[in-house]
Amino acid sequence: MTEAVEQAVAASRPSATEPDWSREAKAFWRWDPSRSLLAALRAHERLASSRGPWRVVLRKLVVARHRWWSVVTGADIPLGCRIDGGLLIPHPNGVVIHADATIGPNCLIFQQVTIGASKKGIPTIGGQVDIGAGAKVIGPVKVGDGALIGANAVVVCDVPAGATAVGVPARIVASPATSDAASVRR
Repeated sequence: MTEAVEQAVAASRPSATEPDWSREAKAFWRWDPSRSLLAALRAHERLASSRGPWRVVLRKLVVARHRWWSVVTGADIPLGCRIDGGLLIPHPNGVVIHADATIGPNCLIFQQVTIGASKKGIPTIGGQVDIGAGAKVIGPVKVGDGALIGANAVVVCDVPAGATAVGVPARIVASPATSDAASVRR
């Protein structure tokens, strides 16, 4: 690949450190359950730091809104999760995220993904990570920035930044040192 093409591809990718809030933007009148669920999570985050007199009433409304969109989407993403901005969940059905898991900015999570705990610990997902449909990330796993996790993979060990993990249990099939796949992926 030429240097100009590589620079164009790199420029079009979202940052692994700075959230792209436009990815979560939703028009008020548009039916978009996944973005509505994320909007409820963000509203709860804003209310957690507010001290106004209407805080109690607004908090109850936000909790009801979150419960509604959780039922509609079929996703289990608890209030208070540490999720940085720019998260995309195109098909939120069956997505389960542990309350203490950490997810970096500009990640992409497909349907039926589980990010859960084991007796040993809780996962930490870096920025700009794509997690394929049906994948499971279990235990004290650290997934590096820009990593790819294939569909139906079961990740129980760390995934380096820019690497691709597939299989059950997941194994690294491509990393930035061995392949140019990470620079082409988006």
